[in-house]
Amino acid sequence: MDAIKATAESWMTDFFDLETKEEVKNLIENNPEELKERFYKNLEFGTGGMRGVMGVGTNRINKYTLGKNTQGLSNYLKKTYPGQDLKVVIAYDCRHNSDTLSKTVADIFAANGIQVYLFSKLRTTPELSFAVRHLGCHAGIVLTASHNPPEYNGYKVYWEDGGQIVPPQDGEIIAEINSLSFEDIQFNANPELIHLIDTEVDEAFFEASVKNGNFNAAGKDDFKIVFTSLHGTSITAIPEVLKRAGYSNVTVIEEQAVPDGSFPTVESPNPEEPEALSIAIKKAEEIGADMVVGTDPDSDRLGIAVRNLEGQMELLNGNQTMVLMTKFLLDQHKEKGFKGNEFIATTIVSTPMMEQMAKAYGIEFKTALTGFKWIGKMIKDFPDSYFIGGGEESFGYMVGDFVRDKDAVTSTLLACEIASDAKAKGSSFYEELIKCYVRFGFYKENLVSLTKKGISGAEEIKQMLKDFKENPVESVQGSKVVWIEDYNTSIAKNAQTGEEKPIDLPKSNVLIYETEDGTRIAARPSGTEPKVKFYISTNAKLENEADFKSVNSQLDTKIQGILAELNL
Repeated sequence: MDAIKATAESWMTDFFDLETKEEVKNLIENNPEELKERFYKNLEFGTGGMRGVMGVGTNRINKYTLGKNTQGLSNYLKKTYPGQDLKVVIAYDCRHNSDTLSKTVADIFAANGIQVYLFSKLRTTPELSFAVRHLGCHAGIVLTASHNPPEYNGYKVYWEDGGQIVPPQDGEIIAEINSLSFEDIQFNANPELIHLIDTEVDEAFFEASVKNGNFNAAGKDDFKIVFTSLHGTSITAIPEVLKRAGYSNVTVIEEQAVPDGSFPTVESPNPEEPEALSIAIKKAEEIGADMVVGTDPDSDRLGIAVRNLEGQMELLNGNQTMVLMTKFLLDQHKEKGFKGNEFIATTIVSTPMMEQMAKAYGIEFKTALTGFKWIGKMIKDFPDSYFIGGGEESFGYMVGDFVRDKDAVTSTLLACEIASDAKAKGSSFYEELIKCYVRFGFYKENLVSLTKKGISGAEEIKQMLKDFKENPVESVQGSKVVWIEDYNTSIAKNAQTGEEKPIDLPKSNVLIYETEDGTRIAARPSGTEPKVKFYISTNAKLENEADFKSVNSQLDTKIQGILAELNL
C-alpha cells in the first residue's frame, strides 16, 4: 500500500492540474480502497486497445494516461519514420469526454510536430480505419470503449495499413510509453498542424461501403428494416449507406438515434445482449419489418434479428450472421470464378463451421487469435492473397479489405442484401441459414460471460482459468476429450495418445478442449472487460430442412447439459 500511496502522491506535483490534485488528496485522506483501485497498476493494452473506467489515476482513462500513450506513440513514430512528414488521423465516439480527450490527443501530436487530421464530430471506427489509408497517414487513433458500460472510455491505435497494432510493434510502443514519466508529455500544441476533416472522408467511405456491400439484390422496395444506433456513431453512416444502396423502407428508432454516452434507453449498448435491441424488435413487430439491425457505440459490431420459421423476430448470434454473410460472398466470387488465392478467416473461439465452408468451396481458411487485429494482420502478412470476408463470434464482420477492422456499416448493408434477395426469391435470411446447416453441418454455439470487477475480480478470473487447466475436462456429455489446445504453451496435446503438436499462433491465455464428437469448449479472459468467457460449440448432422426444429432442440439440450457439467 505504501507503493500505491507513493504513486498517488506523485500526481500532486505542479505538473498536474488543480482538480486532479484535489481529487488525489481526497482519495488519500478519505478513501484508501478506491485509491488502491485507481493506482495499483497502469492501464494496459488488450485485444481491442486500451480501455478503462474514466477518472483520476494510473488505472483510469484520463488526459494524463492517454497523454502518456500519445507522447510515447509520437516518439515511436519519429524513430520508425525518421525525416518523414508524419501524419495521424483521429476519430472519437459518443462517450462522455471523447471529444475533449480527442482534442488533447491531437494537441500532443501537434506539439510533437506531427500533422493531425481530426474529425470535426463523432465518427465510426470503421471510417477511422478507412481514413488512415485514404489520407495516407502513418497512424490512426479512435477514442472509444466500444460496447463497454458508460463509465468507460478507451484508445485504439491503428497503423499505416489501417489495421490495429499487433506484436511486436505493440510491445515496442508500450516499451516507449513505459520509458516516459508523465512530465514528459508535451501538451502545448502547434495549432497550425491540426486540420479538421468531415464530408470529404465521409463521401469516400460511403462510396467504398456501397461498392463492397451492395450486390444489387432484388426486392429492395419491399424490404422493411428497423435500425437503431443505440445512441452511438452509426447514425452518421448506416442510414446514408442504406439509402445510397437503394433501401427506402428504413425505420430509425428515434429515441436511440441521438448520440449519448449515458446510453439512457438500454442497460448495455451491446448488440450481443437481447435487451439492447428490445425497443427495435418491438417496433419491427408493430410495423411488420423483415429485419432489425443494431450497432454498438463505435459501430464495429452489429446485432441482427430476423423472422424465424414461426414468423417471430429472433436475434441471431455472431456465428450465425458470419456464416451466412461468408456463404453469400463465396457464392458471389464463385460465380465470377475463383482465382485460387482467396481466403476467409475467423478466430479460434468462433464456429468451426467456417472451416467446413472453406473446404466445401475449395478455398483457403485462416484462423486467428481472438481480436479483429489478427484478421487485419493476415491481410498485411499475405499481400498476394485475396481476403473475401470473415468475422468472429462477438458480432463482428469485415467485407473485403478496404476497412481493416470489423465494420458494422458495410456488414449491415451486406446483411440487408442477403435478406432482401432471399425474400424476393420466396425464402428468408433464417431459411438460408438453415440451408447452410444442411450443407455444411449444423453447428450451434453458446457463450457464458462472467463479470468479475476490481482487484479481487482479476484474481478470481486468474484462479478460474488456472482451475480449468489444472483439472482437465475428460469428457463432455459422454464424448471423450481428444485434444487439449493450450495457447499459453503453444501446444495441442492428444489426451488419449499423448501426441503433441505445435500451435502456430502467438501465445495467448486461451485453453480449448475438443471431444470425439467435435464439441469444443474454450475459456479465456476478456481483453477489454473484467470478464472470463466460456465458449461452447456443438454440432450435429442435419439431413434436411424439415428436421431443423428437432435437431435444434437436441443441440439446445446438449448445451444445457454441458453448462450443468461445468457448473456454468
